[in-house]
Amino acid sequence: MSNEREDLIRRITETQRGLARLFAQHQSPLFSSNLTMRQLKVVMVLSMNGSASGQDLAHNLGVGLGTVTGIVDRLVAQGLVSRHEDPHDRRVRRVELTPAGAGLIEEINNAGIKQYRRIMDHLDTETLRTLDHVTRKIRDVADKLAPEQAPAPGDLTPDNG
Repeated sequence: MSNEREDLIRRITETQRGLARLFAQHQSPLFSSNLTMRQLKVVMVLSMNGSASGQDLAHNLGVGLGTVTGIVDRLVAQGLVSRHEDPHDRRVRRVELTPAGAGLIEEINNAGIKQYRRIMDHLDTETLRTLDHVTRKIRDVADKLAPEQAPAPGDLTPDNG
């Protein structure tokens, strides 16, 4: 890769890190929640997959079923998830977000979008057109790369999820 390309990629990455730091300073619900990292991972997995068995969650987190049971118990106590019987296998208990859990995910997502929108409101129309074009190109490349990089459904590991 050319030096110019490397320099551009480095500058863009540094700019994105700086934006992430600025966004983090704006009292995101992510930081004001009392969730541990593992609890947050469970909530995120459930928000992406809809529901999961304890075994699925244990595999996704890279922990034992006993650990998952404790994590889910605490999330149930906080009203963020619920357990129910799997309609296809009554021996399996599935975990899913409650409306409060879905609301927390929505709050986290909306907080980031709100901050991003605040910034975009201060950009001129031509810059917004350029940003739209560039972000669509980035999304197209991400979509093309996703199948070769994405883990199988329900196969998030501690390193990639």
